[in-house]
Order: sequence, then structure tokens, then C-alpha cells
Amino acid sequence: MNLKFFENLKQIKGDASIRKFYRKKNKNKNSIIVFAKKEKIKNLLIYDAVNKILIKNKIYAPKLFSENYRKNFIEIEDFGNTTIYQILKSKKKNKFFFFKKIIDLLNKIQSIKDKKIKSFNNKFYKVKVYEHKFLLTEAKLFCDWYVPKNLSKKRVFIFNRKLKKQLKFLISKIILKNDTFVHRDFHVSNMMYHNKKIGLIDSQDALIGNKAYDLASLIDDVRFKTSNNLKNKIYNYYLKTSNKVIHNKFKNDFEILSVLRNLKIIGIFTRLAQRDNKKSYLKFIPYAWKLINLRINKNKVFEELQKILKLDFSKEINR
Repeated sequence: MNLKFFENLKQIKGDASIRKFYRKKNKNKNSIIVFAKKEKIKNLLIYDAVNKILIKNKIYAPKLFSENYRKNFIEIEDFGNTTIYQILKSKKKNKFFFFKKIIDLLNKIQSIKDKKIKSFNNKFYKVKVYEHKFLLTEAKLFCDWYVPKNLSKKRVFIFNRKLKKQLKFLISKIILKNDTFVHRDFHVSNMMYHNKKIGLIDSQDALIGNKAYDLASLIDDVRFKTSNNLKNKIYNYYLKTSNKVIHNKFKNDFEILSVLRNLKIIGIFTRLAQRDNKKSYLKFIPYAWKLINLRINKNKVFEELQKILKLDFSKEINR
């Protein structure tokens, strides 16, 4: 894009990714320019392809207005500025009303059968499977970024060797199949409230994975603190409204995936602070530890993990 093009745009707050977002003001309707020079296959082409799958299944996601892939941008529908996160933060009561709507949305997402769609480059994009090796790679970000920052070199080697073995063990204990459409960043900061509907954004990482993953993202969200009572109400409402959920198997996977996800998040947020100078993400790490502690205290599958963490991160795990 040239400088003249930018003059007609107003940059808006982005996210943890390398994308940039601009609001384009028109007489009839506003639009959003998503600009991504790096990883533009994922951030532009795949993002739109996943949105097309969501829209096809009557889920409110941004429509594509135009694309200039060669110049690294797409133009999409503008859902405004109001996130569900902002609404919930301002509400002292009746948060559960919105969470019920979110669970209803999740049930619609999990009923999606489409795995392939034609993207704007006229080629088919197929949603990939969330393989267990991918879960392991993500969880190991904790070892790669957080551990070296907090332990001596000697302890890093010993701790990481034990933890990686335990991560493999936990992943081997996951029961449910990878057969469900998973958004992967299904939390209230990625939901917009527009035209009295919940719009879903930031969908480029969607995969076919475990039915419990998105619920774990929602309930154990590091950005938005909720009481244990509300967490349980949301979880139980999901069980009540979702089809074909075997409680014990689902609970096992929910807790394992929550712990793996929050270990990954601690690693990612440490990387954002160190590598990208986005230090504001460090403030979420104490709550991520609290969420890990919440889950590992109630399930025997985490006994060895708890011992490993207590040895070197006793303050964090007992927080």
C-alpha cells in the first residue's frame, strides 16, 4: 500500500499477531483493512477462508469486500468497536446471560461439517487436523521461553527434560477424537457485539480438533477473570445443551487441554515481551498460573506434573 492509501485510513488497535488493522470510512458503510506482510497466507487467505466456512454455517463472521493479496491486504466487514469482553467487564450482574449466548454459538460452531472451501485465490483450502504433535509443540513454548527466563541454566535442562516427558504423558491421556471444528482462540476478546449479534473474529487458526478445546479457551481465559462458581455454571450449561457428551471423558480432556493451553500461553506471552517488546502481556501470566493450579489440584492425572512444577515454581503453583 502506498502512503496516499494510508491517509484515508485510521489505524485501530491490533492483537498479539503481526497484522495491522485500519478502519476505512465510507459514506454508506465502514470497512476494516487487514494488512499482513509476513505470514500472509495464514493472516489473509486462510483467515478469509475460515470466515467463509463460518458464514456458510450461519455464524456471524466478517465478509470479504475486496482483496489485494499482492499488496498484502484484504478489506472486510467492520463489526465496530464493542467486544463481549468490554460488555462483561462493565456488568456486575447477569454475566451468565451472555455466556449462555456464547455457549449456544459454540454449539453451532461444533456442528460445522465443512472442512474445505474455495478461497479468494480460487483454490481450495482444507482445514487441518489439530494433531497431538502440534499440541506438544505448543505446550513446549513454556519450556523454550518462560523456563530459561526464570531458572538457572543447570536447572533449565533438568526441569525441561522432566516436563517434556510429562507433557507427552498428558497428551497420551486425551480420550476424544479430533473430529470437531475448533476456533482455537474462542474467548470473549475475540467476540464483537454488533447489530445485536455476537460476531466472531480472529479465526485464522481454526483446526479440526478436540470438542473440549474451545470450551477450555472460554472458561479458563487468562484475559478475563471469572469466579469458580461462574466457570462451573458455564461448563454445566454446555453439558446440558451439547450433543453426545460423555461427562467423564469430556472432563478429562477439558482439564488436560486447559493446562496445556495455559502453559502455552505463558510461553507465548513471555515471548511477546522478550522478542517483540509487548510487555503488557506479562500481566496475564499470574492468572494463567492460577488457572493451571485450579485444574491440576483436582485430577490424579496431574500428580506428577504438580510435583515437577512445585519443585521449581512453588511460588507460582501455590499462588
